[in-house]
Amino acid sequence: METTQTLTGKIALVAGATRGAGRAMAVELGRAGATVYVTGRTTREHTSEIGRATETIEETAELVEAAGGRGIAVPTDHLEPEQVEALVERVDREQGRLDILVNDIWGGDIHVEWDKKMWEHDLDKGLRLLRLGMETHIVTSRYALPLLIRNPGGLVVEVTDGTEEYNRANYRKPFYYDLAKAAPLRMAHDLAQEVEEYGCTALCLTPGWLRSEFMLDTAFKVTEENWLDGTEQNPHFAISETPTFVGRALVALAADPDVKRWNGASLSSGGLAKEYGFTDVDGSAPDAWRYIAEVEQTGKEADVTGYR
Repeated sequence: METTQTLTGKIALVAGATRGAGRAMAVELGRAGATVYVTGRTTREHTSEIGRATETIEETAELVEAAGGRGIAVPTDHLEPEQVEALVERVDREQGRLDILVNDIWGGDIHVEWDKKMWEHDLDKGLRLLRLGMETHIVTSRYALPLLIRNPGGLVVEVTDGTEEYNRANYRKPFYYDLAKAAPLRMAHDLAQEVEEYGCTALCLTPGWLRSEFMLDTAFKVTEENWLDGTEQNPHFAISETPTFVGRALVALAADPDVKRWNGASLSSGGLAKEYGFTDVDGSAPDAWRYIAEVEQTGKEADVTGYR
């Protein structure tokens, strides 16, 4: 799929762009012509608590440049207000505006004890992942929104795991993970009420079953080239999608002159593909959340026919 330069002149901040969905969203914004500030804690000199030195924000910025945009890497711990404040001051000083804010900060998976009850889960780990998945978003919006609302048309995108409909009906266990992934949905709802009077839009966006770097090389021990081998471990992995898919979803939203119709909405990459007509890199359009609800959770055999 060829992306036109629909976002030339736009200034974006992708908070949490080291890898996964954040990296792909930054790259696709760049492909569409945007200037993209990319942040995270892992650099070529420092590795975050996640422990993956294989992806860095400098590399993300270089990928943005290679795609045709301008990438600017700014090491930032979004739990440190003074760092976030300095980041936004830099964007203001260098660009004088902010058009797109993507809150994709996470990094909490290493703290999740997936099979533990709430009272069995390590409390420090649980509170840490809540800080990483919730407090970081709040701190970032606190400092970035005054710059974004300076001009009408600004877009705030909260990124989570799961649509509002799916997460409301299902327990995304364990307890701390469920809370962390529910929070961005409510944040988008609330921020939509506050930015609307400035002509801006806030919404929540989720990918489907994401073939992130971690999912490929650690969870399934495959590569993007042979990812289908992962269906031998879990046949439902066939519905998975590349991070590029949600990146294209973001670009479609950012380029939509009527994006305000989505103010406060919970959106997914698969759902938006039907609306805007983009595809994943293989030309398919996986609708993961509908598939998970209608096929995987009902105990049916894996069959993505009609879902991608």
